[in-house]
Amino acid sequence: MAHQTANLDWRDGVPIAREFDDPYYSLDNGLAETRHVFLDGNDLPARFGGDFQIAELGFGTGLNLLVTWAAWEDAGRPGTLRFTSFEAFPMAPADMATALAHFPELTTYAQTLLSEWAPEAGQTSLTGGPVLHVVTGDARQTLPAWTGRADAWFLDGFSPAKNPQLWEPALLNAVGQHTATGGTAATYSAAGQIRRALADAGFDVTRAPGYGRKRHMTRARMPHAE
Repeated sequence: MAHQTANLDWRDGVPIAREFDDPYYSLDNGLAETRHVFLDGNDLPARFGGDFQIAELGFGTGLNLLVTWAAWEDAGRPGTLRFTSFEAFPMAPADMATALAHFPELTTYAQTLLSEWAPEAGQTSLTGGPVLHVVTGDARQTLPAWTGRADAWFLDGFSPAKNPQLWEPALLNAVGQHTATGGTAATYSAAGQIRRALADAGFDVTRAPGYGRKRHMTRARMPHAE
């Protein structure tokens, strides 16, 4: 089954999703933003170890995967990192390579990803790295059918104003249903409707300082049963 790939424009070397007119990562510092929002926002790498499952809405360039992989490796704890991402419009490998070339400190990881993974590959055990599974298609259909439960969620869809499908309450409820007890979620967005939808999905939700020009972001944790 052929999957539709992302249509891109480029602005100062940063890929912009033409359908949503939104950049794939911060125009200021994509690496620092990813670390602040998705690693710090999920108490990582402190929680790494064992069989650890990350799930993500929006694979994009693969930057979040590479930053997480590097942090996992630096943490040096035994275990297996599993990274499952739900992506409607996979980026063509050549475009991924162009985008990831902006992050030379991740070159080794990027080369492995680009040589071993393709949008139609399904699950791939990256050499020396995580077990990657990019689930292509509309997450509103594919996530409810997923049999996994995440220890940490990266909610990284394009902005709610431009890509509301990835922030619908029903989808965020599915995120909650596929979160392990004590698991977490983080997103750059601090929109009230997203915080409310995450709370309705069972999370304890807090607003935290955002990255760069964004004053706030959202952190969430699935509480243990009383």
